[in-house]
Amino acid sequence: MSRRVVVVTAVHGPHARFLPEAYASLCAQRLPEGWEWHWVVQEDGESDGVRPYVPTTDARVTFRQGRAGGPGVARTMALAHGDGAYVKVLDADDRLTPGALARDLDVLERDPELGWVTSRVLDLMPDGSTVGFPGDPDQGPIERGAVLAHWKANGFLAQVHPASLCVRRELLLALGGWMALPASEDTGLLLALNAVSRGWFSREVGLLYRKWDGQVTGQAAHTDRAEREVRMAVVEARARALSRLRWGAPAAL
Repeated sequence: MSRRVVVVTAVHGPHARFLPEAYASLCAQRLPEGWEWHWVVQEDGESDGVRPYVPTTDARVTFRQGRAGGPGVARTMALAHGDGAYVKVLDADDRLTPGALARDLDVLERDPELGWVTSRVLDLMPDGSTVGFPGDPDQGPIERGAVLAHWKANGFLAQVHPASLCVRRELLLALGGWMALPASEDTGLLLALNAVSRGWFSREVGLLYRKWDGQVTGQAAHTDRAEREVRMAVVEARARALSRLRWGAPAAL
């Protein structure tokens, strides 16, 4: 497997205007010697509105389009267009902080027993200010099952943010990528990962999570009670089923 981090970004029209900022945050990353990143931007649909915002002169950037199916489908489809040992999530409207990729690599390369890494996240407000999340855990390993337990006890809120995930590619593929849900597909993946492998949380800020009017998680459909209950039920059922199978990800899968 190449010494490469594949950064996957799902995008559709309204979010495309933020892609240059996401790209700038990638260009600011400094990786260990011999490592590189490959950015795969996958449009959730086929329009003329996204391509103009994607860099065309950088060989490290791949742009693809496909039938609309939601962000989870777009990210999973993006896996076909990039080969690397690790997969990093970067939503189209978010930004990595300097050093984020190098810190993720350092953790995963040092400990083959860890399957995934998350980091501290700050909300990026419309005025440019940032706001932290209350209750960030201590830096260190996250034991198997800990995310599900916290999520159930705290109103379906995980103690770590799935938008900051960096995961071993083989483990991600073994779990089938992101869940086939209209929303919460990243939370479903996070709980599945934690059901079969230990993870890590970094207290250093690794992601600026943009808050704006067009944000998917701010739309009424995302908070519809009936749909949310169904999503949470299947996310939990998957995590518990994986736990009951007692399958554990082999070291450095």
